[in-house]
Amino acid sequence: MRKLVAIRSLLSTLLLMVFSAGAFAQIGIGISVSFGPPAIPVYEQPICPAEGYIWTPGYWYYADGEYFWVPGTWVLAPEPGFLWTPGYWAWGGSAFFFHAGYWGPHIGFYGGINYGYGYFGHGYEGGHWENNHFYYNTAVNHVNTTIIHNTYNTRIENVNVNRVSYNGGHGGIEARPTSQEESFDKERRVGPVAAQNEHVQQARSNPELRASYNHGKPPIAATAKPGEFKGGTVGAREAGGEYKAPERSDRPPSANNHASEVQGHKYTASSTGNANADKKYQQQQDKLAATQNQEHQKLQQQQEKEHQQLAKKNASEAQKQQVEQKHGQQTQQMEQKHAAQQQQIQTHQSYGSSKPH
Repeated sequence: MRKLVAIRSLLSTLLLMVFSAGAFAQIGIGISVSFGPPAIPVYEQPICPAEGYIWTPGYWYYADGEYFWVPGTWVLAPEPGFLWTPGYWAWGGSAFFFHAGYWGPHIGFYGGINYGYGYFGHGYEGGHWENNHFYYNTAVNHVNTTIIHNTYNTRIENVNVNRVSYNGGHGGIEARPTSQEESFDKERRVGPVAAQNEHVQQARSNPELRASYNHGKPPIAATAKPGEFKGGTVGAREAGGEYKAPERSDRPPSANNHASEVQGHKYTASSTGNANADKKYQQQQDKLAATQNQEHQKLQQQQEKEHQQLAKKNASEAQKQQVEQKHGQQTQQMEQKHAAQQQQIQTHQSYGSSKPH
């Protein structure tokens, strides 16, 4: 009987692990869009619900053919000492790609985006950990100091006021990671907790949070806790900028139209603190990069061959345009697939590093 109970307990644990990994894999895997998200709306931060909660700023996400707003919210840190690095959109040469947020001991690069409330483009000015307690900077965070006593007040000067919500591309933030931020990429990290994933799914199912409905001014801009969409919510005071409906096309302007224009891939695995695991993960990244670069070369050779055939046939302008459009679609699809593959392997590594050793 005891063996049966133990087996059931083990099965339940394995199912929970699979579910958690699946939920994590839904966030930021292979998402690419030909047009950038709306500006960051102007909104007030709800009061911090309790000690140990970290502010995770709101952002635009994409599903079902359009952007929708994921409200900012306070999230209980998965472990003392961990901070939240927000996700961000960045132009990848052929489309905008989403770089998923994560938890780790330091704040990494998040595109130079000014999400507000301590996330002003680089680093985090909203607080810090000390002796397993989080100390809140009340100059940028809404905290009830009669309940939470771990506070200080440091005014932040020269804050970036740009509300553009993406990095690179036309009109995007021209920020690059510092050497220190790049070094943080090698630290152990974990993906969004279950409450954050559920928060995203609830936002996705709310039609009022879609950009086509709210025009950049979401009625629920922030919540006190993840998933609390009916009580303690805060609406946007105004849109961060003029909302323009996207001009949809088969291929975005200034995209990489040929495989020859795409840079080769080279990846660096994040450090887990386990030398053997780090070596294994880097080998996986190197193998993936080699396979993808071979696909680059193969597609480039195929496209060059088709160009040569067009020249021999004295093809018409219409025929040339048709081939060019096909090459652009091929290149974009290849890069979308490669981004999804790389994000997926990062997800598996982050999930593996978060499990107890």
